[in-house]
Amino acid sequence: MPGLKAGLFALALGGAIAGSMTVPAVAEVPAAFRQAVAEAASQSEALASFYRENGYEAIWTGQDQASRLRRSALLTAMGETAAHGLPDRSGEVNRLLQQMRDAQTIRDFGEVEVALSQALVNYATDLQTGILQPQRIDDGIVRKKHSVDAKEFLFGIRDNQPFAFMRSLVPTSSQYRALQREKLRLEKLIAAGGWGPTVNAKKLEPGDEGAAVVALRNRLMAMGYLGRSASGRYDASLERAVQAFQSDHGLAVDGVAGAGTLAEVNRPASDRLKSILVAMERERWLTPDRGERHVLVNLADFSAQIIDDGDVTFETRSVIGKNTHDRRSPEFSDEMEHMVINPSWYVPRSIITKEYLPKLRNNPNAVGHIEITDRRGRVVNRSSADFSQYTARNFPYAMRQPPSRSNALGLVKFMFPNKYNIYLHDTPQKSLFGREVRAFSHGCIRLAEPFEFAYALLARQTEDPKAFFHRILNSGKETKVVLEKKVPVHLIYRTAVVSSLGHAEFRRDVYGRDAKIWAALERAGVVLPSVQG
Repeated sequence: MPGLKAGLFALALGGAIAGSMTVPAVAEVPAAFRQAVAEAASQSEALASFYRENGYEAIWTGQDQASRLRRSALLTAMGETAAHGLPDRSGEVNRLLQQMRDAQTIRDFGEVEVALSQALVNYATDLQTGILQPQRIDDGIVRKKHSVDAKEFLFGIRDNQPFAFMRSLVPTSSQYRALQREKLRLEKLIAAGGWGPTVNAKKLEPGDEGAAVVALRNRLMAMGYLGRSASGRYDASLERAVQAFQSDHGLAVDGVAGAGTLAEVNRPASDRLKSILVAMERERWLTPDRGERHVLVNLADFSAQIIDDGDVTFETRSVIGKNTHDRRSPEFSDEMEHMVINPSWYVPRSIITKEYLPKLRNNPNAVGHIEITDRRGRVVNRSSADFSQYTARNFPYAMRQPPSRSNALGLVKFMFPNKYNIYLHDTPQKSLFGREVRAFSHGCIRLAEPFEFAYALLARQTEDPKAFFHRILNSGKETKVVLEKKVPVHLIYRTAVVSSLGHAEFRRDVYGRDAKIWAALERAGVVLPSVQG
């Protein structure tokens, strides 16, 4: 019978784990070990359930090769969390190692067994769903993280090759992998000094010359937008480089380095790395199964896309909620069920009481394009109503704008019923889509090309979606069209995205949400390289 002592269990710097633990054979002392495991696991329903189903047998503390590989795979992975932008776990690894070395009794080994299981569950959960709780960061991030089954992690490590299983825990989306590669690239760049000196100018344009032009050229060269050049003139090659930079950063593509463009050019590489790390955490929040076909609205990019089998098959510009507390568009996922062609606009209560009621008190004929209706849906005669007697609390009427080309929702809306009353829709205010920053709505998402968006959605259920759509549109009647198959909709907020071509694109943090997430990641222990650039 092996002695009741713990052997050395060393973690080499290169990531390979060597050594062994000398533990009592569970078969010789089953009752004591099982009791120790049961007590240690009782604080977690998932762990308690796993060990009950596993007959309280050890998966970590055995002398067999499988147990050694599991220990090695877990502690190796925990030593590499920085590769995922997660907090360093070296302190936890050291505590586990010390607990293994100090184990002397059956109870000690039972506690080590459960401690290693809990460490796996914590690591896997953080890696697959993120370390932050979205709704605690900002009240506009109403996204619920996808759930994981902690017990499945334990069966997974038990039943599979341990190192392969630990690798399988990494998020599988192509965007996550691309962000991870960009993270490594930026870290190397920062360690080498970053992008060099910033550009000291208010505005630079084609034809300009001088030191500021040279600084702009050098910085764009370091960023990969321009080949090697010694020219001190703002020539055609520099203009093209500025346009490419502007396109990748959501700026107006005019080839002129104005104040907005120079502010983005002068952002340090460390700021871009923060955006990448935040994007990785956000990617972990999303469910891996986003739908074979789904709609993706990136609020920070002012865009809406239809994704089919991983490819963007339709894209249009969007307008999002104004950057005020009561209008910012929220982040969440739902399912689109139907569209309404020739929709009425049923004015939200908040708009009625905050915007329209004060006008009606002064002039009962104000906002005359909006119908005022009672509880039975009957139109109220404005001349006989005394609006001065009402407040936001006791105003008894609803308001509705009938279908028309001037309707606030335009000529079509796309519905995924939710408690936030958010949907996608057309708008008569087409000029807003020409703006660089498009945050103007009360929270819903306006589309620049709503008809084409409708055709793309309808293409899977009718042979001629354009003709079908316009036949209903031309009737002028409010008509609900049910989608035969619901389409998942994901409203996200990404200031950093890696394109299908493999290069990173960045957007401004229009709502300030990513700054809050980065601050929370820092508090949780996520760190940047010490060299800033």
